[in-house]
Amino acid sequence: MKTIGIIPARYGSTRLEGKPLKDICGKPMIQHVYEQACKAKLIDKVIVATDDERIYKAVEGFGGEAAMTSKDHQTGSDRVSEVARNTDCDIVVNIQGDEPLILPEIIDEIVSALLEDKNAVMATGAYRIAKESMFHDPNTVKVVTDRQGNALYFSRSLIPYPRKSEYLEVYEHIGIYAYRKEFLLTYVDLENTPLALTESLEQLKVLEHGYKIKVVKTRYDYNALSVDTQEDLEEVRRIMQTRMDTQRDSERSA
Repeated sequence: MKTIGIIPARYGSTRLEGKPLKDICGKPMIQHVYEQACKAKLIDKVIVATDDERIYKAVEGFGGEAAMTSKDHQTGSDRVSEVARNTDCDIVVNIQGDEPLILPEIIDEIVSALLEDKNAVMATGAYRIAKESMFHDPNTVKVVTDRQGNALYFSRSLIPYPRKSEYLEVYEHIGIYAYRKEFLLTYVDLENTPLALTESLEQLKVLEHGYKIKVVKTRYDYNALSVDTQEDLEEVRRIMQTRMDTQRDSERSA
């Protein structure tokens, strides 16, 4: 089975314009995401899907592969599907372009769900939230699953409600999606749905149309940190610089 990773990247972000090209420790953010995705063992090729010539040239500049797409797409999934439609592959992985800290091991976990379950058409990830401060944060999307690991619901609200808190486990959704190619092309043409519009969560459209999403609860420590604001960008720069300094010190002492 051939698997491609596609990173949707647009220049025009409301809160942080041009964020794919923002510098993080000497590299544009999109390069960090691309390099992390390329480390995934189950990805055969990575492509950046963009509607902006500046991003396209930046990707080519660091030796990556990019594809120009329409400027009219409403979602990242639409942009990914345009590239996937004309690419020879069996599985398509939608990798968020604003998560430069994403772990390639988590990408592999999610792809494995489709490789292991031939009936699954779509998979995504989740991890257990340890900080209660995140429970009621609407920017932290929560997910609950059935006993077979299929999503029951995604929400910006706290789910499940802790009527009996001793049983409470809260999982945050990891925004990486793996699709069988034929399902991705079906999915993007589905009519939008009330819950998806209400929560502003496009994955709910899948559930509302009666399809299943396999959810992989990662065994890795997840802290991808989506870069949506200047403050997020500064935090990622701090984390990466600390890692670089630690590695440099370790090499010197070796």
